[in-house]
Amino acid sequence: MKIRVLILFLLVLYSGIISAQLPADVYRKPLKEVLTDIEKRYHVKLQYSESLVKDVMVMYPTWRYRMDTEATLTNILLPLDMIFEKTGENVYLISKYAYHVRPVEEGKKHLEKLLASYPDLKTWEARKAELRKCFLEQLGLNPLPEKTQLDPVYTPIRKFDGYSVQNVGIQTIPGFYLCGSLYRPAKGKGHFPAVLSPHGHFNSNDLNENGRYRPDQQYRCAMLAKMGAVVFSYEMFGYGESLLQIDKADHKTGFASTMQTLNSMRVIDFLTSLPYVDPKRIGCTGESGGGTQTFLITALDDRITVSVPVVMVSSYFFGGCACESGLPIHSCTDLGTNNAEIAAMASPRPMLVISDGDDWTANVPVIEFPYLKKVYELYGKSDNVENVHLANEGHDYGVSKRMAMYDFMARHLGLNINAVKDKNGKIDESKVTIENHEAQLVFGKDGKLPSTAKKGVEAIRKELKSLQEQ
Repeated sequence: MKIRVLILFLLVLYSGIISAQLPADVYRKPLKEVLTDIEKRYHVKLQYSESLVKDVMVMYPTWRYRMDTEATLTNILLPLDMIFEKTGENVYLISKYAYHVRPVEEGKKHLEKLLASYPDLKTWEARKAELRKCFLEQLGLNPLPEKTQLDPVYTPIRKFDGYSVQNVGIQTIPGFYLCGSLYRPAKGKGHFPAVLSPHGHFNSNDLNENGRYRPDQQYRCAMLAKMGAVVFSYEMFGYGESLLQIDKADHKTGFASTMQTLNSMRVIDFLTSLPYVDPKRIGCTGESGGGTQTFLITALDDRITVSVPVVMVSSYFFGGCACESGLPIHSCTDLGTNNAEIAAMASPRPMLVISDGDDWTANVPVIEFPYLKKVYELYGKSDNVENVHLANEGHDYGVSKRMAMYDFMARHLGLNINAVKDKNGKIDESKVTIENHEAQLVFGKDGKLPSTAKKGVEAIRKELKSLQEQ
């Protein structure tokens, strides 16, 4: 009996020794430990957040080491879905891989390759048609749904200095309400030009600072109205009053991209249905995620005649929200595409690209804008595309960006910019009334929707599909 127990003990011990010697155990190391070793071996500084490396293990790390530092980092990090960027002399920043961002140089090379593929106007026009078709397919909007009655819901008009505001909810598809505020000039009967004003991603605990309720959004809409335009400021899918029908999480989905594009098309339908709007003078401007909406709807709908995308046109950044890059429109065709080429599809219509020095638009003057000029030159219309670059500013729709937009819209939509200038000839925003978010609600603070309103994203998907089958 004792012999049997001893044999069993030796077998267990031997088994443990063998299992402990498996390569998967011998060569398995914590990432934090591996990175510290790399710093010592290669005499470099690696920057990263502790949360990024916590509890992360690396298989066979020393076997992945190479003579070159960057080759070593690639071998270690790539299987972990991490990337690195050189930020200084022997300094590297490590971060999580983001599918919507590429190296700046790759964006530049992509534009060069794209430009070489359409050496003349005929091939560029064919390229635009091919991209449009693919975009609609990827967005789930091919075929386009049947256009149904918008049945607008209006609130009472509020009158201010040189303009009025009225909240409006339109049914972009039956049972789904897109809410916004309609700004109108105080004087005149039309026909006025119109401007779509989608908003960007700016989140705050203060509702007055979110979405279309933000002061910068109100300033630009009111000022354009004072200059003689009808402006519709409307919300993203999953923002504002749309949360009465869907969840906030639905914004960070590819379906949000579908609905936001469809919503913009229906906003054009709404504006051009107004008897006092000139359907041949339709502008669009938005910042950040609103900039994405601006260049995408301009690429897809020729009814937009003037476009001002703000802090978003880039050849190497595709939008960090699934509502922008959650559907594979950027994979369209064997060449692929990027946001600079999508913006170029506005050609030869007037377009102002506003960029800054503190985000992914920092290189617009030297990379994206020269590309855009060459595309516009195919039409002999290179003067129709402009760039205002604010190198010392950041990611917003601040006052200097608005000033540039006012001038461009005035020139190309026939607006009266003198109507918003003070006695010294400077554009003056001080007479705009900034309202709180409750004043801008279509369905009030109680959020009482019509009984026909659909609840839940699946009900909205189903309705959209039924309209495509008719």
